[in-house]
Amino acid sequence: MSAFSATSRIAATVLTAGALVSVVALPAGAQDNDRHHSRDRVVISDVQANSPGRDNGSNRSLNAEWVEITNQSRRSVNLDDWTLRAADGTRYRFDDVRLAGRATVRVHTGVGRDTRTDLYQDRRHYVWGNYSDTATLRDDRGRTVDTESWGRGHHHYRR
Repeated sequence: MSAFSATSRIAATVLTAGALVSVVALPAGAQDNDRHHSRDRVVISDVQANSPGRDNGSNRSLNAEWVEITNQSRRSVNLDDWTLRAADGTRYRFDDVRLAGRATVRVHTGVGRDTRTDLYQDRRHYVWGNYSDTATLRDDRGRTVDTESWGRGHHHYRR
């Protein structure tokens, strides 16, 4: 076998091995990228702005007003210092909350004991407008993660 032929085979083997390593490494890189953008996978998944029955101001009625936040990614997301804000500026700040992958948490307006699936703003007055309002979810850097609008003069959209 000539030196040129042996060199060509070695070069081809090295190039093939490099290509295989690149293909195998690509999904791992994509997963790392997914981890850094998990905030893009946290959404306002549902809103019940008008609690059923009469708005009588009872804690039961206040807690029937809620916003659901869903983590659509497989990895947990730390919601510490994230905010949920109404159009009038009323704001709820998440404190010491980790939302598991594919999990949903319901943020109630009234008073209650926080659990893994339910959080309470501990307010004595309604937050969300029955007929129109906008809920805005922002991350710990103040960037808008998702927005949900309803009612007259508002268009439903997601960011």
